[in-house]
Amino acid sequence: MAVSGSNARSTLVVQLGPTRSAKLSFSVLMALSLLWLGWAAFLLFSDRTSGRDAYLYYTFFGLAVVFLLYVVLQNTSVFGVQSYIEVTPQYIVQKQGAFRTKHIIPIPDIKEVYISPLALQVTKRDELKIYLNLKQVRKRRDLEKIKMKVRDMAQEHGYTVTESASFHV
Repeated sequence: MAVSGSNARSTLVVQLGPTRSAKLSFSVLMALSLLWLGWAAFLLFSDRTSGRDAYLYYTFFGLAVVFLLYVVLQNTSVFGVQSYIEVTPQYIVQKQGAFRTKHIIPIPDIKEVYISPLALQVTKRDELKIYLNLKQVRKRRDLEKIKMKVRDMAQEHGYTVTESASFHV
């Protein structure tokens, strides 16, 4: 993802992969949506389609297309980056997908950050705790970049960083 502006070098954007904790994996959702789309197309274009029931088949086909687009949009970067973590000197943002809200944490509001191997737990000055899941970060190098950026900004912005006693990724 290209970053523009005067602080482009101080901004870190890491794209997230499809969620591994979903009840159905991306490949299963794609297979189901393609099966649904094929079945709807077969029903729509078969000789048994009568004029009276055709609107149901068109509706079924339309819903199959919408579901396929939803699965592709939510889990791939075909339509641009939809899931990412962005760390800048002003804020930390986590966006989990096209249809989900952004979690924005202003850096001046941070009191403490606890770094575990696959998560960041941010405690704000008003004692609100925010959990940022890092399981979707694809590369270990990107995971380490996020953690290093948070550690580096701690000195500048005056928040404390603690880390788990287990191994560092």
